[in-house]
Amino acid sequence: MTPAILYYAIPVFVILVVAEWIYSYKESKNLYETKDAFSSMALGIGNVISGIGSKVLVFGSLTLVYKFRINTLDTSQWWVWILAFFADDFSYYWFHRVSHHVRFFWASHVVHHSSQHYNLAAALRQTWTGNFTGSFIFWLWMPFVGFHPLLVMLMQQISLIYQFWIHTEAINKLPKPIEFIFNTPSHHRVHHSSDLKYLDKNHAGILIIWDRMFGTFQPEEEKPVYGLTKNVNTFNPVKIAFHEWGNLSRDIARGGSIMNAVKYFVNPPGWSHDGHSKTTKQLREKIKS
Repeated sequence: MTPAILYYAIPVFVILVVAEWIYSYKESKNLYETKDAFSSMALGIGNVISGIGSKVLVFGSLTLVYKFRINTLDTSQWWVWILAFFADDFSYYWFHRVSHHVRFFWASHVVHHSSQHYNLAAALRQTWTGNFTGSFIFWLWMPFVGFHPLLVMLMQQISLIYQFWIHTEAINKLPKPIEFIFNTPSHHRVHHSSDLKYLDKNHAGILIIWDRMFGTFQPEEEKPVYGLTKNVNTFNPVKIAFHEWGNLSRDIARGGSIMNAVKYFVNPPGWSHDGHSKTTKQLREKIKS
């Protein structure tokens, strides 16, 4: 199994959360709410625990695909690592973008957006169900073309470690060349906003260039309002982890047909068969009309 470098990073994450919390208190920034922060950390712990089992599923799936690979990329070659970095980041972009446009995947990913605060603790607010419901399928093409499964999983961990530090309001905008190429706190604040202008933007992992290339980039202008368009209003980590699966089940039950049930799974969050809720696209069209 791949070296668990993400687990080694956890103590550093905790130290940085405490440091930002102290900074917030001393500077009267109000970046933290105690119950919210502890909910985020509990969800992070749950993610680590669920990850022990789900990593077996992920590694097994990657390994199975690798057996049918069309090529073998030699990890002793430096350029293979560069290719793996870009391949992983590209995969993450599409996983992340789809997770905002297909409700089945959103049901897991919504957990990460459930805090109404934007701080380093919120970076730890992670899903318990993502791997079990197939988020890893967006990376299966990598072992098929020849990337070793261990290299794929290592790159995934590097990406997650990078993304930790961008969950902060303590850093404003960075120099323009960095802002142009990399995902930064400014870009990611936009992504965590519930403002209609900012919804479903900036899906980058490490490189913001994918958003620029595929039309989902939005610069930070007005100060974002964080959270969901309909917030969960609970600090209970179990409820936060599973609330959208419950909502999805209830919507399917009242959908009235198998076709509507399928649409609830595959259509964007907010889609409803009777119009009682709206997707981001529908909300934007309503404003234009």
